[in-house]
Amino acid sequence: MPPIGLIAGNGRFPFLVLRAARQLGREVAIVAIEGEAFPEIAALAAELGGATITWIRVGQLGKCIKTFTEAGVTEAVMAGQVKHVKLFDVVPDLTLLSVLTRLKARNTDALIAAVVDVLKDHGITFMDSTALLAELMVKPGVLTEAAPSDAMRADFEFGYGVADVIAGLDIGQTIVVKARAVVAVEAMEGTDDTIARAGSLAGAGTRVVKVAKPRQDMRFAVPVVGVATIDAMARAGADGLSLDAGKTLIVDGPAFLAAANRAGLVVVGRERGRS
Repeated sequence: MPPIGLIAGNGRFPFLVLRAARQLGREVAIVAIEGEAFPEIAALAAELGGATITWIRVGQLGKCIKTFTEAGVTEAVMAGQVKHVKLFDVVPDLTLLSVLTRLKARNTDALIAAVVDVLKDHGITFMDSTALLAELMVKPGVLTEAAPSDAMRADFEFGYGVADVIAGLDIGQTIVVKARAVVAVEAMEGTDDTIARAGSLAGAGTRVVKVAKPRQDMRFAVPVVGVATIDAMARAGADGLSLDAGKTLIVDGPAFLAAANRAGLVVVGRERGRS
């Protein structure tokens, strides 16, 4: 079988995809984004064998396509994030420039969808980014030892209505609420910084609602949380976290839940269409 292409951004998500693909006996051609992908991914690729790695700068779409084409890639996975603020710093090559000139708005959905279309024109289709990691998807219900209070459930329910709208507008996928008031909305800064800002504004007792987009494309921009999310909540004094079941990945799940339980935090999985 041809190798799977992996576009690696920030976080541990690309590591999980790489391990899962190799466990299935698939070779992997990695395109790692400089300044985003963790440098350790090169060592892991060497350790697992059957994986090559090429580093590119944000904006080098032509080099990405060339790497995959030469490796014989016909299926690719996009794993990990690229900081949204990089949209202001990107130096596009001619291939990406041709994409940017066609965009009506430079939001992440529009840009990534356009990039996916260009790769499809070169015979490379994108897989569901969670296809290899189904066991890491958030399950519905209370996930921690501590359960939400009535006040916390009220904050979550209030937050869903706001967060779903914000996510649908491709602004962000996380909001922080307290006493049924919106304290902070995620934009380009990312989840952890949003949680920290909420703590500085409202103190302890905030609740974090992280949602998938109403029409979430599971090929990219899938919500991801990990131990760092729990650490950010503990520092900010947040005591509850709601995640969309079946649409959110937990990196290092046992460690994530252990950290949440040690901190006495509540984590719940929401079934979409239900509160």
